[in-house]
Amino acid sequence: MFFQQKKYEIKTEWGLSGIKALSSVTDLFIIVDVLSFSTSVDIALSRGAKVIPYRCKDNSAIEFAEKNNAILAAGKRDKSAYSLSPSSLKNIPANTKLVLPSPNGATLSLSCGDIPVIAGCLRNAKAAADFAMKNFQRISVIPAGEKWEDGSIRFAIEDLIGAGAIISYLQGNFSPESKIALSVYESAKNNLVDEIKNCISGRELIEKGFTEDVELACEINVSNCVPLLKDNSYSNILGK
Repeated sequence: MFFQQKKYEIKTEWGLSGIKALSSVTDLFIIVDVLSFSTSVDIALSRGAKVIPYRCKDNSAIEFAEKNNAILAAGKRDKSAYSLSPSSLKNIPANTKLVLPSPNGATLSLSCGDIPVIAGCLRNAKAAADFAMKNFQRISVIPAGEKWEDGSIRFAIEDLIGAGAIISYLQGNFSPESKIALSVYESAKNNLVDEIKNCISGRELIEKGFTEDVELACEINVSNCVPLLKDNSYSNILGK
């Protein structure tokens, strides 16, 4: 008896435009927002919490959190309250429902329609890739990037590195963009912390006193968490 080997297709494009461009050729989106939505989701879910992504922090977010019997994260990065600061989520209690507004990672997560979505970062790179390979064939890795004040996307090297880390554990036919992401990760992996601390986003966070957030985001493969978006809420598909 002969078994047909799966033919994996790995593609990579930036942000919302990438999601729109790849929707017709994708079975799974992996959203990569290293600093810090994906990292925050990984840490919260590893503690047994659930994360409900929300596009922005305004009055509608307050109403949304109340409707879902959830805690609303702070609008700005804050170490003393649950927020997009990964360090603020290190001790979040199990079963906490947290509404986490984010103009990048959350917005992208909610923009994928009916296509399955997982949140990937450096912390869960191998776990995310392993889950993707077991369950899907056409896998699209989406580096989130940052947003300028006018709403346009700013290139974020940390997200390209994170995408490349995940791709390094995937197999199949890589698009040229996926090969570039992989090459960037390969060039940075032996000096990962310094590379990300010295990129624009890393420097900005360190200057604001969030060095620990950057260090948490740089930890590679320390988590087996696979955050799967279902009914607009992230939960750990592996349950551990």
